[in-house]
Amino acid sequence: MVSTTLISSVPQYVSAEEHRNIVGSTPTSFNDIPPVLRHKEDNVRVMLDPPLPTFTEQDGANGTLFVIESALVFMSSTGVGFQVPYPAITLHAIARPESGPSIYCQLDELAEEPGAVESTENDEASDMRELSIIPSNPASLEPIFEAMSLCASLHPDPNVSDDDDLNEAFMDEGAFETFTGEEGDELSEVGRAALEHLESIIIDPYHPDKNGINGDGGH
Repeated sequence: MVSTTLISSVPQYVSAEEHRNIVGSTPTSFNDIPPVLRHKEDNVRVMLDPPLPTFTEQDGANGTLFVIESALVFMSSTGVGFQVPYPAITLHAIARPESGPSIYCQLDELAEEPGAVESTENDEASDMRELSIIPSNPASLEPIFEAMSLCASLHPDPNVSDDDDLNEAFMDEGAFETFTGEEGDELSEVGRAALEHLESIIIDPYHPDKNGINGDGGH
């Protein structure tokens, strides 16, 4: 069983305002409240490597991205889509290669498989899928990244140690970045929540008394 699964419809969700209203009305069961949509982006192109079976290049050419608290969802204009649970997103970052900016993700395709045997070094590549999310509006990269970071913080991986978080966080800055604002610029509410989560788990080894962030390791 792989973590990235094909879907034919977008999972149920509510807006942040709808969620507040539902919670404020004291529902009989909080477990029945649909997950919150943190960001929606139209006119998005995606690339998967290796590709998903039956999900064609045409399917990935244009669609809508839904950053829902329960899963990352892409629904193509062709009517085919896929969803990824956040524990399976082992890394996400803003990439700015010469070919154009995108959200780059590494997906662990065995993350959701119960009792999965740990991969050997030779099998490691086959258990990982790369996902590139390319919005038509490059200004959407920051909001998408921030929303994904917040949602990822709601799904911590109990099998990942702080050392693993540290090793993945300090990655080569040549291709990736998380926040490009100047000092004093304000992050959005989603960005502040994600930043606080990352600062709570990452310590800069070059500044023992100061937290530092160079990228997002997912969990």
